[in-house]
Amino acid sequence: MFKDLFQKKKKYATVPSVRDNHNRPKREIPEGIMNKCPKCGNIQYFKELEKNLKVCSECDHHMRLNAFERISMTLDDGRFFEYDSEMTSADPLNFPGYVEKLKQQHEKSGLHEAVITGEGTIGGFPVVMAVMSADFFTGSMGSVVGEKVTRAIEMAIQKQYPLIIFSTSGGARMQESILSLMQMAKTSAALGKLHESGGLYISVITDPTFGGITASFTMLGDIILAEPGAVVGFAGRRVIEQTIRQKLPDEFQTAEFNLKHGQIDMVVHRKDMKQTLAKLIDLHTVKGEVTHAE
Repeated sequence: MFKDLFQKKKKYATVPSVRDNHNRPKREIPEGIMNKCPKCGNIQYFKELEKNLKVCSECDHHMRLNAFERISMTLDDGRFFEYDSEMTSADPLNFPGYVEKLKQQHEKSGLHEAVITGEGTIGGFPVVMAVMSADFFTGSMGSVVGEKVTRAIEMAIQKQYPLIIFSTSGGARMQESILSLMQMAKTSAALGKLHESGGLYISVITDPTFGGITASFTMLGDIILAEPGAVVGFAGRRVIEQTIRQKLPDEFQTAEFNLKHGQIDMVVHRKDMKQTLAKLIDLHTVKGEVTHAE
């Protein structure tokens, strides 16, 4: 009799309807079945949202993806040969609590680090790809992220494959201090070698992309694409406004704002991304060899 009082009850999310205004019973749906768009508030079934590549059917807001989702929808059949899968961060500066946080981030995201690198094909073209994931330490760049990206660039040079990097990040990882900042120069130098070799590098900006990532490999692409509404910059909006003591435009730092001001080449809807990447690679392929954009 008493155990029934203490049994766990299922959690339910209440979905408001027009009938609620007439004091009628509210519809209750188990959590995990529906999702609310953070931009317009539209409520959608998760399955329908996933079919739509996590783009809101009402306002076209592009919701954030993790690295696994991005790889699955970009590469042919989602097939991916991963590089350096067991590479993990150490605690070079003995930063308090860093080891515990790394463990927590791994358990939460299923990732060893904030970037996955490897190779696959897009439209039949072989590519080397690096995909950052905001759900591991907000996609921040530490020593391992920089090393994995650098190795991916070097592999693209060696195999003469196009390089594609999907960026999302909160910036440099403060727990690694100067070692994190060094990765900006390291990845940039590797991209310089890729350019000298004639390789093609396509940078894809996703929401959000800030800090040292923006100041290094994100903005060094031969071609720079961005998803609609993706916010990209070095410092955040509030920091800039406080520094210059001016109100910034509402669309400041969005993909559309950057396109208008010549900072990126194209804003591409998620449903068109794979096809666009394949077309760009095809355009830069001459007799089976891929060359960078002049």
